[in-house]
Amino acid sequence: MIRNYFKIAWRNLVKNKAFSLINIFGLAVGLTCFLLIFMYIIDELSFDRHFQNAERIYRVNSDIRFGGTEMKMSQSGDPMGAVLKKDYPEVEQFTRLYTNYGGNYVKKGSEFIFEERMAHADSTFFDVFSLPILAGNPKTALDAPNTAAVSKTLASKYFGTTEVIGKTLEIGDDQKTIYNITAVYEDIPTNTHFNFDILLSMDNVRYNFGNFLSHNFYTYVLLKNGTDYKAFNKKFEEVTSRYIFPQAKQLMSINTMEDFRKSGNELNYSLFPVTDIHLKSDRSFEILAGSTMQYIYIFGAVAFFLLLIACINFMNLSTAKSANRSKEVGIRKVLGTEKKTLIKQFIAESSLTSYISFIISLLLIGILLPFFNDLTGKSFSYSNLFETRFLPVILLLPLFVGILAGYYPAFFLASYKPIEVLKSKLNSGFAKSNLRNILVMFQFTVSLILIVSTVVVYRQLNYIQTKNIGFNKDQVLIIDGIASLRESKLAFKNEILQMSGVKSGSLSQYLPVSNSSRSDETFSTEAAMTEKNGLNMQLWKIDHDYIPTLNMEMASGRNFSKAYGTDSSGIIINETAAKMLGYDDPIGKKLYRSIGNNSTLDFTIVGVVKNFNFESLREDIGALCMVLGKSRNGMLFKINSENSQQLVGQIEAKWKSLVPEMPFSYRFLDDSFNEMYRAEQRIGKVALIFAFLTILIACLGLFGLVTYMTEQRVKEIGIRKVLGASEISIVKLLSKDFMKLVLISICIASPIAYFAMKGWLQDFSYRVSIEWWIFVLAGVGAILIAFFTVGYQAIKAALMNPIRSIKTE
Repeated sequence: MIRNYFKIAWRNLVKNKAFSLINIFGLAVGLTCFLLIFMYIIDELSFDRHFQNAERIYRVNSDIRFGGTEMKMSQSGDPMGAVLKKDYPEVEQFTRLYTNYGGNYVKKGSEFIFEERMAHADSTFFDVFSLPILAGNPKTALDAPNTAAVSKTLASKYFGTTEVIGKTLEIGDDQKTIYNITAVYEDIPTNTHFNFDILLSMDNVRYNFGNFLSHNFYTYVLLKNGTDYKAFNKKFEEVTSRYIFPQAKQLMSINTMEDFRKSGNELNYSLFPVTDIHLKSDRSFEILAGSTMQYIYIFGAVAFFLLLIACINFMNLSTAKSANRSKEVGIRKVLGTEKKTLIKQFIAESSLTSYISFIISLLLIGILLPFFNDLTGKSFSYSNLFETRFLPVILLLPLFVGILAGYYPAFFLASYKPIEVLKSKLNSGFAKSNLRNILVMFQFTVSLILIVSTVVVYRQLNYIQTKNIGFNKDQVLIIDGIASLRESKLAFKNEILQMSGVKSGSLSQYLPVSNSSRSDETFSTEAAMTEKNGLNMQLWKIDHDYIPTLNMEMASGRNFSKAYGTDSSGIIINETAAKMLGYDDPIGKKLYRSIGNNSTLDFTIVGVVKNFNFESLREDIGALCMVLGKSRNGMLFKINSENSQQLVGQIEAKWKSLVPEMPFSYRFLDDSFNEMYRAEQRIGKVALIFAFLTILIACLGLFGLVTYMTEQRVKEIGIRKVLGASEISIVKLLSKDFMKLVLISICIASPIAYFAMKGWLQDFSYRVSIEWWIFVLAGVGAILIAFFTVGYQAIKAALMNPIRSIKTE
């Protein structure tokens, strides 16, 4: 019997080729989009869950508010982990990571290669994070100075084999260190919030350990089974009181923690599940840029609605063709076929269509996967689709879609009354299905929401690109790794400045883009710091040429000048800092920075630089100050736009003449600026593509409905034409109902899109407004799309020979 169902289903597919192709194409597109987005969502939700004890691993986060400045950090002081393990039995183990903003150079043969994926780690790292060890002892791998653990890929890259225990790596730029390889671990999966290929012993970190108030370490704890981390968070009050507050008292004159908090200040710590870092962390200084649950919800909704719209199309197109099969149903019922048998037959037909569409979608995924990877920043392979975690969906999805898409048409067709059908007396309400009208409105509502969302996203991205951010990011060449030049840095800079096309240059590793060097310091307006006169600021070390090279503007005072020998103790603050300090005229005022042991460094304010965005536009401009200082690892030049590649070649040649064994690494500031908004750029592209696909599939659904309507009104159209109706009046007659549906969709979609995009824009401190013309543009576009879709079928019906229409039964 089942074989017979599918045999008849195949014959109907072949008989109605155009109808079948539209159905199959619509479902194939919907299934392709659903599966691709499903792979993306599952991968995003799987971050850090592959560790053996993932549900028990937490990171210590820091929340600091002092002097009006608020910081939500993913790092904590270096002693934090050891103290938690020592004092609290709930902590089974701890480990730390120290990244120091980027990687370092590794020697291969006679040359050095820059490796970004590098960090220092405690010897307990592998106790907390269960990475598979291919060689070596994970318990002792990093417990001595000058030891390193490397990934399988890095071992093969430098030695051509993973049998590297006992071999050495020379690492460093100006100060090189020989590290002994003591372990090889399996490559860290891409769905992890860190991605290091080299882990170096924590004993090699050049750092003044023991400072709770210097937040530079990523601290992770492994809690014992059954421990409630939220309840454990209350214990940080004890940690703050016992360890952190005494250190704070050495820096400022405060009596109690209560007094500190009464002044509006906070110093709080908490545990954060490692499995939530990628999607739910909004902290600064993350090791890798994460995503957000908001995008998971957006992509999930898009995948669901695209598949649902494709199924709606199938229903509309199936019912549109139902009149052609009404007599078949009537005859089969007269011959004794039961209703449930007819339902099974039509479900079999929709399932066959679904499985054919599914096979085509698998082929499309194979073709589109490289493009999808580029769009989302993932690295899926075709084989990932058939992994265990995806397999249930792969097996059941086409059956589910077949039943979902065919359920309504099956019951609809099977419900025909045989006598009325054979007498050609179909239900007069047959042509006016409220359900189908609702489905078409739903399709266009979703399409309009996506159109509005796409326009808003692209306007926000354009705003980011064109907003006056307080400095000129164009044609600024950044040269990294200049520490390898050692004492030749200034000579190198001066020789580059002599080249044609170079306007100015500066020696500084502090840049106004995310993931650049950062240093937070606390200053006070009096030598004795209190909870009331302190201010936490970014402290950047720059040279005399930094501000003019980036075309920053002074609000008052002056830039650093070589004509003033006292500028070594001078300081430039931004407008935000000046406002927080409360000075009407800050020039000449003193700022003090505690360096411990009741000692301070005092600075004189020589200038106020106009505010510039040194982080993402998602954040307000914070307090920042600049002092003269030597930069270890960064240099930037303002160059002419003409022949920039030729100029880069000349600079590289000069570099090679000084340090031939070191690689020349450069980038442009505007590229680093754009990298901060890579997620938004991807969202914009995804929204544009899926808006187009949604509109395309919705038009197929509309085509199906208008086809159905014209088939039911073919005699009416013939009679109207015989009585003198023009083709234009016939087109208007058939189009007006659909235009009403689109207008209703506009009214429904507009408020939904407005509030959805208003919520998305809240993530940006600097954002565009949602203008009224966006909704008008989307509405007019939807009306035109619908009109042309309906118009084709309406004109076709209007031009039909009326005599033939009336005579045809």
